[in-house]
Amino acid sequence: MLTATRTTTMLPVEDPERAGRFYADMLGLKPITTTEDGTRIFALGQGDALGLRPAEKGAQSRQTAISFEVPDLEGEIAELEGKGVRFEDYDLPDFKTTGHIAVMGNERAAWFTDTEGNILCLHELLDSEA
Repeated sequence: MLTATRTTTMLPVEDPERAGRFYADMLGLKPITTTEDGTRIFALGQGDALGLRPAEKGAQSRQTAISFEVPDLEGEIAELEGKGVRFEDYDLPDFKTTGHIAVMGNERAAWFTDTEGNILCLHELLDSEA
């Protein structure tokens, strides 16, 4: 039953208006509505949605909160950087990015944060036959 439902991913944001501008202007998501409690809802692909729920500072996760699958990782990075999004780079013993991109098994990924400190990811699946 749940496999046939649409989902709404909820992210905690300290300032819904500021976060809403980031998701609309920088990421290009389409606003749908604002609920009575101030949650701003945005359309995602496949009928899913993203809710930016008012929350106190520090409610954001230290882990990736949402990952957007894209067909052209470099193209998406370039487009978002052109809008002012800053991507993270990592150089850890077991994890390293090159040009903002980490290769992990059959996918490549890059991370950035929203205005509220939520960690977001772009990922591209690699052709397993290559």
